[in-house]
Amino acid sequence: MAGDERSKASSTGSSGLVRPPRTRLDQPKAPRRRLLPEYDPEAFGRFSERIARFLGTGRFIVWMTLIIIVWVLWNIFAPEDLRFDQYPFIFLTLMLSLQASYAAPLILLAQNRQDDRDRVTHEQDRKQNERSIADTEYLTREIAALRMGLGEVATRDWIRSELQDMVKDMEERQVLLPAESDEGDR
Repeated sequence: MAGDERSKASSTGSSGLVRPPRTRLDQPKAPRRRLLPEYDPEAFGRFSERIARFLGTGRFIVWMTLIIIVWVLWNIFAPEDLRFDQYPFIFLTLMLSLQASYAAPLILLAQNRQDDRDRVTHEQDRKQNERSIADTEYLTREIAALRMGLGEVATRDWIRSELQDMVKDMEERQVLLPAESDEGDR
């Protein structure tokens, strides 16, 4: 009995409120029933982009103009019992408003998706530029080190000029030495 009271007291807490049962974190939650139908946001986004692309073309403007002209001409010149929208064309206005009310959010959705793609592309370009700059700086340091190293290495032209100088010195000594040896023989 005392154990039951303790378990009740621990589940109700000191305030007497009943705590909900603990959920287990090692098991997935049971799926909830949804009131709204489920849809694939990516597929809906692609669909909205196709519509937005079509709405931004001259072909859409031509088709819309033709439909409106046919609508107006039909409701003016058709027999009285076949007309469905009289002169102030209230139904046409309603249809155009409905089309605009759906077109604007679809265009905005397509623009948002394009902004997201641009943001990702910009971030990738920025990272690529950072890597290119780092590579360029590394190569610049390497080239500078090679130039410094080459400055200490004897080049072919330098060796050639040194050899030419030595040959000239030897020739000058040969010219001077026989003259000195001739004087000693006398």
